[in-house]
Amino acid sequence: MSSVTGTMATTALTGFSMMSLLSLGYLTWDLSLSPNQVENEPMHAFVESSPVPQPPHIIFIMTDDQGFNDIGYHSSDIRTPYLDKLAADGVKLENYYIQPICTPSRSQLITGRYQIHTGLQHSIIRPRQPNCLPFDQVTLPQRLQELGYSTHMVGKWHLGFYKKECLPTRRGFDTYFGSLTGSVNYYTYNSCDGPGRCGFDLHEGESVAWDQRGKYSTHLYTQRVRKILATHDPQSQPLFIFLSFQAVHTPLQSPREYIYPYRGLENVARRKYASMVSAVDEAVHNITYTLRKYGYYQNSVIIFSTDNGGQPLSGGSNWPLRGRKGTYWEGGVRGLGFVHSPLLRKKRRVSKALVHITDWYPTLVGLAGGNESLTEGVDGYDVWEAISDGKESPRLEILHNIDPLYNHARSGSLQKGYGIWNTAVQASIRAGDWKLLTGDPGYGDWIPPQMLPGFPSSWWNLERHTVQKSVWLFNISGDPNERFDLSEQRPDVVKELLARLVFYNRTAVPVRYPSEDLRADPHLNGGAWVPWVGDEEVDSWDTVYQKKNKDWTKKLKLSKSRLFFRRLNTRIMSNRI
Repeated sequence: MSSVTGTMATTALTGFSMMSLLSLGYLTWDLSLSPNQVENEPMHAFVESSPVPQPPHIIFIMTDDQGFNDIGYHSSDIRTPYLDKLAADGVKLENYYIQPICTPSRSQLITGRYQIHTGLQHSIIRPRQPNCLPFDQVTLPQRLQELGYSTHMVGKWHLGFYKKECLPTRRGFDTYFGSLTGSVNYYTYNSCDGPGRCGFDLHEGESVAWDQRGKYSTHLYTQRVRKILATHDPQSQPLFIFLSFQAVHTPLQSPREYIYPYRGLENVARRKYASMVSAVDEAVHNITYTLRKYGYYQNSVIIFSTDNGGQPLSGGSNWPLRGRKGTYWEGGVRGLGFVHSPLLRKKRRVSKALVHITDWYPTLVGLAGGNESLTEGVDGYDVWEAISDGKESPRLEILHNIDPLYNHARSGSLQKGYGIWNTAVQASIRAGDWKLLTGDPGYGDWIPPQMLPGFPSSWWNLERHTVQKSVWLFNISGDPNERFDLSEQRPDVVKELLARLVFYNRTAVPVRYPSEDLRADPHLNGGAWVPWVGDEEVDSWDTVYQKKNKDWTKKLKLSKSRLFFRRLNTRIMSNRI
């Protein structure tokens, strides 16, 4: 056995029995083989790289809904030996921020801009909404194409598809293979947007990939990435691959062999969830093997990132952070992330440098050889020196978001914002050590793993509501779990951060959140989710937005009455407990 083989085998075997390894698939190098079949490919098949070409090959791997506590080096119950090894040999990003839900994180990665500057500051893009990434935005893959890259995307898009001009292949990717909506069945690729509104959602380029149904998506996407690597010449052209896994988003599905090592977990949701994370770990293992095999590795940068916090109702965990997916507490916006690359100058360390998902745009353009003119106007910073050399991050501040359409906090007002800002509006910002939240930040409890998913779902409403508030302030460096609200002790800091919200809000563009279009129904489009509006059809965003705003006002009144009865039931339930 070669030294490389011995190292990989030793790494994989740490903490595992041979039976667990076989069931997890870590001895299965080629995912095109059956789960229990081992590919006998000799390690001397690795291609030795000739003099390192410039710029580097970039592999960006994003997981969906993976919580802060859902990786081996943070968790005691989820096993990710290969991700742990990659992170340990690279740079762990432990002060890394994303967005609390899918569409915003992807839009900020692709454009390098805050949501308030793309009109996507409210919620996600629904399958039937005539909405997508604004056409005036030059995307990251488009910039990389300009710099000579071959660009490919595999996996979940979730940035709109109502027109063909919205599709990944029209937004900078030479090839695309994946799903356009936010959630699909891992085997059938069926996606539903409400009862009876279901359709097939797996696409090859701009065509529907009907023939691929039945294959587990984590395996299928990994096979496609390995095929791209196998058919591209690493010496002729730099490569950018954006692998956007569907995992570990619901539905909780994985091949049975991945569940076996977690049979001791009593919580069923956590058990299934953990098995899906292990399938991702194996996938990243196999992709890295392929990078080595075909001569990419020595001149590659591998970035691993989740898109938002985990959902404890579905097995995820952000412990010990506060909150969950869909909230602006740390559990919703502090992300898992690391960089692994032979090009890193200072490896095997933990970075506390402040990094935001918008920073990848200028960072990767810079790595690709682009100058600052190509990233003019973006909200991100080039953080490569902070990651690679351990220097201070150029970023001092993060606008998490300002969402004027989210349900306004009943306890908020302009008066409570010192006449500076209406604290009923959902917003959050971090500046230096300080983090401010206004409005309704979302569910704000601390949820240990394996706890509440086994309880009645109504118990989720038993959140700590002892005080009705609309302003919170935390020293996030000293109190990352957000347990000590300092808003009353430090009104001076509150006022300064409220003024920063006002500054950002003046630069915001109108929210793009149109009403759903009945023409999008898959039953009207051959049974699949596909573009349904002609490219020649003119969009009227102002009209759509105003109509949606009126609908939202009516829904807010209805939601308030529902909220009253929900809290009444909660108090009754609390007394019983």
